Amino acid sequence: MNLPQRTLSTLAAAVAAFCIATPALAAAPMAKTPAPGWSRMMLGQFEVTPLSDGTVDLPVDKLLAQDPKKTQATLAKAHLKPMLETSDNAYLINTGNKLILIDTGAGSFFGPTLGKLVANMKAAGYSPEQVDEIYLTHFHGDHAGGLVKDSAAVFSKAIVRASKAESDHWLSQANMEKSTDKDTFKGAQAALGPYVKAGRFKAFEGSVELVPGIRSNPTGGHTPGHTSYLVESGGQKLLVIGDLIHVAAVQMENPAVTIDFDSDQKAAAATRKKEFDAAAKGGYLIGGAHLQFPGMGYLQTEGKGYKFIPVNYTQMR
Repeated sequence: MNLPQRTLSTLAAAVAAFCIATPALAAAPMAKTPAPGWSRMMLGQFEVTPLSDGTVDLPVDKLLAQDPKKTQATLAKAHLKPMLETSDNAYLINTGNKLILIDTGAGSFFGPTLGKLVANMKAAGYSPEQVDEIYLTHFHGDHAGGLVKDSAAVFSKAIVRASKAESDHWLSQANMEKSTDKDTFKGAQAALGPYVKAGRFKAFEGSVELVPGIRSNPTGGHTPGHTSYLVESGGQKLLVIGDLIHVAAVQMENPAVTIDFDSDQKAAAATRKKEFDAAAKGGYLIGGAHLQFPGMGYLQTEGKGYKFIPVNYTQMR
């Protein structure tokens, strides 16, 4: 059917008028919130749930022990900024008999961008009251601060365990009085205090099987009693490494680079190389507190350093 030209013109004018009179629908508002910070995978018969405590911006070009310009150039190649948004991760391990949490995040010790571990734990289907034991890699605030809220224990039933060398150092009043870093001592003592008072802190020495399938692995250097934890089930292994590395974009390529937070720079670098060489050779997973969340993956040797291969995402089918 052919419409007269006058009719077509009238219709066109009507459509144009309708479009002008009817405002366009607004786009949906931006949510500006991330997904809950938890992931999940199986390690043999163990369920491993990485938990995010949030992120914190660190001026890593000023903290790493090398020329800041070199750090800036290396970060730029990885599309990262010197004020680096840095993950703070912990690991919840369900062995089937025990629920074990390795590190607790910062709690209220590092400001509002951290302290999200408990909320993410609940989003992942667990509650603090269900945690049986907590293994600390060390007593720095971003690993132990989550133990307490308003000076009270967050984990009401958990036994807290850590290296005796770590507790002997940080819980010593005499050491604190001699130190120029009294705030770290005060933070450690505040975090551990309720558990010590309740008789729920138990130190260990050396390499010990803490529960079947989880063994302490002394990795001093970052702190005097820094400890990583080897988790093994069904022939699969995961080494939870704590602070053996802070800035993957720089330190994977050049593992000799240390950071101001390391109490013994030489020992920290040597320990990182020893443990990373073993992980690369053994083909087992590592889980890092400051690797980008969920912080789990494999290592391959590459030149004088390593290549980090993030774990594949799984729906656990």
